[in-house]
Amino acid sequence: MKWMQFFTPAKSLDFNEAENYIAQHPGEQITILDVRQPSEYQDSHIPGAVLIPLPQLSDRLGELDPEKPTLVY
Repeated sequence: MKWMQFFTPAKSLDFNEAENYIAQHPGEQITILDVRQPSEYQDSHIPGAVLIPLPQLSDRLGELDPEKPTLVY
């Protein structure tokens, strides 16, 4: 595992900034990563979001494209 990636500063966005970013990067240009539990995802999620619950994230990092920006919620 590449531990240094966890020490890379990440920018935080508020709701409006995230909404605008998603609108400006449609389709496959970004990854929207939902790290909540499956029941929360089932209740409501951003269309197109990938579900990887936070406890599974370190084991499933290979499922994410490192070349794409990733929005995590």
